[in-house]
Amino acid sequence: DMAGPIVQMTRHSQAREPVPYVTLSQREKCEEVAYEERQYPAGKWACVTKGEPMYEQSISMSFMKLMRYICKENSVGCYLGMTVPVLNEVHLTKEGTNLEREVVTAYYLPGEFQQNPPAPTDPEIHITERAPLRVITRVFYGMTTEETILREISLFWELLGSTDTVLRETYIVAAYENPSIPQRRNEIWFICRA
Repeated sequence: DMAGPIVQMTRHSQAREPVPYVTLSQREKCEEVAYEERQYPAGKWACVTKGEPMYEQSISMSFMKLMRYICKENSVGCYLGMTVPVLNEVHLTKEGTNLEREVVTAYYLPGEFQQNPPAPTDPEIHITERAPLRVITRVFYGMTTEETILREISLFWELLGSTDTVLRETYIVAAYENPSIPQRRNEIWFICRA
């Protein structure tokens, strides 16, 4: 089912448009960037919301829907181009010990389609205009399971110390590579309060 889109993605993989942003500040620890603060402009995103039993199932199903949209299942009927990162917005449960089931997976529309986004043929994909976003972000590598995400959130809190400048219940996992790559580059984003 996904062989076609994946072949196309591979063929086009050299051209991945980064989502535009401005680096506001960087914090270093042991000569390496520990985390940075960034500002992302407002923009149009194609979003899918899934609430499967496991986080990995939700993101892989959403990612496949978005891939089909990017590759051909859209009103212009052609390959739109890949942007990175793909965002997965997660929410912690009230106790803060687990992730809520619902995950929003979002793909930033390439620059040429920002003004006039092609309509998805899949009714589960919604084009939304997202407000500007200020985030504090930290890189991590590997698979993204509920367990690794909760660990990364907890490690990042230790690094940041107590602060009330960021949201405590909503986080973003930014994926830079195809979910099938085991040592893929990801980031955890803490969202700054407006």
